[in-house]
This record gives sequence, structure tokens and C-alpha cells, in this order.
Amino acid sequence: MSELIPYIDRERPDTGLTNAKLGIWLFIASEIMLFGAFFSSYIFLRVGAPDWKTFAYGLTDPAAIHAPAAHDDHTDHATENASTADTPAKALATPTHISSPLHASIPMATINTIVLITSSITMVMAWASLVLKQLGRFRLYMSATILLGLLFLCIKYTEYSAKLAHGLTPGMSPLMGMYWVMTGLHVVHVIGGLVVNLYLLIPGSRMWKTNPEQFTGRIEVAGLYWHFVDLVWIFLFPTLYLL
Repeated sequence: MSELIPYIDRERPDTGLTNAKLGIWLFIASEIMLFGAFFSSYIFLRVGAPDWKTFAYGLTDPAAIHAPAAHDDHTDHATENASTADTPAKALATPTHISSPLHASIPMATINTIVLITSSITMVMAWASLVLKQLGRFRLYMSATILLGLLFLCIKYTEYSAKLAHGLTPGMSPLMGMYWVMTGLHVVHVIGGLVVNLYLLIPGSRMWKTNPEQFTGRIEVAGLYWHFVDLVWIFLFPTLYLL
């Protein structure tokens, strides 16, 4: 006859952590190695590039992205000017300071940073509400966390759409390739965190009636993962957009 092993949310004497916390910390350690590999790749690609233009734009002319497209009715006029003063025209068309193709997205990325930091605060408040035996407040703060996560994804979708509309695809340059891979991987982790939080908010919260200790532990573990996702973005933001 089998016997169920009771759930115990106590710290182990050998690790000083509960089994759930130990598991999530091991998982986060593996995630740090995953993202660390991409951050290292970004650094090596940038250091190894012959110049900033090659790293940021590849074979694409920066003027074709930053300057507005010429209308058809100006084509003959532009051709005439180019034939009479070819070298000065090229000098004027090429900017003396080549900015990053991601600089235009700094405002949206800044808003997303504020959104994720705020979601970390609401996640902590959701866990603290359970510690204080306030299930109603937990639902309020967890709902706010989920809504903020969805807002992050909506802003990210807008940013991605603008990038594709301007031809800033992954194959354009090393910078854009790393941008799409690293931010895309982060988006996948945000979606995963939202799925877990949504489950804990709706069907998972039924556990509060039968085993509040275990449910509080699950929220704490989910919060650790969510904080990690936020921390990754805090590193992504300056690395990709500001430096």
C-alpha cells in the first residue's frame, strides 16, 4: 500500500533552502548561463567587428534607414545633381556620426523597463499579501503583475513591427541579429512567466483553501523567476539600446 509523502515547506538543514527554492535557483542558474552565452557572443561580435558601421548595419547604408525615402518626381533632379557633384553629394548623404539603428526605440524600451520594474513590485506585494493572509489583495496585485506583463508584450510588438517596417531584420547586421535573438528569447521567458502567473491567479489559487502554506511557497518561487526575467531586461536595455 502506497503512502503519500506530505508537502513540507521548511528549509533543509543541508542547503538552508526549501526544495522548491533550491529547484528554482538551480533553474535560474542554468538560465544565467544561457543568457550569459548570448551576452558574451554580443561582446565578442562587437569587439571583433572592424568598425561600428559594419557591426550595426552590415552592408546596409545607414542613410537609407535614417533619411526619408525620395519621391519618384525627384528622381531626375537627384540624378542630375549626382552627375554634376558626385563626391560632395555622397559626403552630404553619409552622416558624420553613425547612430545605432536601435536608438529610435529608446523611448519605448525605457517605458518597458519601467513597466517590468513596476511588475516586480506588484509581484512582491502579491506574495506579501498571502503572508498577511489577504487573498483579495493577492488577486489584485497578481492581476496587476499580469497586466503589466501584457503591456510589456504589446509595446514590444509595436517595436518589432516598426523594426520590420524599416527593414531592420535579423540578417541585416550582427547587431540586429543579436537584438532579435536576445530580445526574442526574453519575450519567450516573459510569456512563460505570464502563463504561470495566470494559472496561479485563477485555478491555482484554489489551493489557498486547502494548503495556504504550499500556495504561498509557489507564489514565492514564481516571484523569483519573474524577478529574474526583469533583471535580464535591465541588462538587455543598456547593452542593446544605449551602448
